[in-house]
Amino acid sequence: MYEMEGKVKVIEDTQTFGSGFQKREFVVTSEEKFPQDVKFECTKEKIELLEKVRTGDHVKVSFNIRGNEYKGRYFVNLQAWRIENGGGEVSSDLANVTNESSASSGGNADDLEDSPF
Repeated sequence: MYEMEGKVKVIEDTQTFGSGFQKREFVVTSEEKFPQDVKFECTKEKIELLEKVRTGDHVKVSFNIRGNEYKGRYFVNLQAWRIENGGGEVSSDLANVTNESSASSGGNADDLEDSPF
């Protein structure tokens, strides 16, 4: 599990694909000496997390890193599973999501903390 705090810069519209899969992307600008614009995505039922978030809000995003290979190209997605808006949490009930997604990927949350980046 990873976390990042910053200000919401962009919230895109929900994208729906032919298979019925849905995702919604948003960008958070970090509050560092050299700010970074970082794009996250919410998929499936997690899209609802963005309903109470507005451009300009200060948020804390909890997310997982997901990587995959497709036709010899490699992709990395930052999948948000919790967004805390200002001083309060936008969504709770997601403690099991980390465990479920880790189990489905064949690892556990501790494996992510051993990443070199």
